[in-house]
Amino acid sequence: MDLSGIRIGTRGTARVIVAAEHTAARVGSGVIAVLATPVMINLVEAAALDACEAMLPIGHQTLGTHLDVSHTAATPIGGLVTAVAEVVAVRGREIDFVVEARDDIDVIGKGRHTRVVVNVEKFEARVKRKADALRVKISGA
Repeated sequence: MDLSGIRIGTRGTARVIVAAEHTAARVGSGVIAVLATPVMINLVEAAALDACEAMLPIGHQTLGTHLDVSHTAATPIGGLVTAVAEVVAVRGREIDFVVEARDDIDVIGKGRHTRVVVNVEKFEARVKRKADALRVKISGA
């Protein structure tokens, strides 16, 4: 698999204007109406996808395998949050990123993220085998 098109330093971005559905109170990660950590993490992953997906071989995509991020500042409803992911290493099928999220005022989170490149057809076949095995286990057959 040729990942030579994924260069160190390549950046991707993702943005969201915080709305009620993005808040901790709405997603179940708290009670305050500020950007929820799971939503920030989703934004970080979207930025990583933006950095690399277009450069993958046909029939391949990346899946997140590791996140080590802090969420250090709150963003209220109406704030614009921008996540940036920068490729810092390509190791075999793994791509490592440094990530940062910021709102209109300051940095709200940062850390590292790793994604692995998979062949979509092979991956979906493995998932189907697992789903079939789970159905058999649940039905008691």
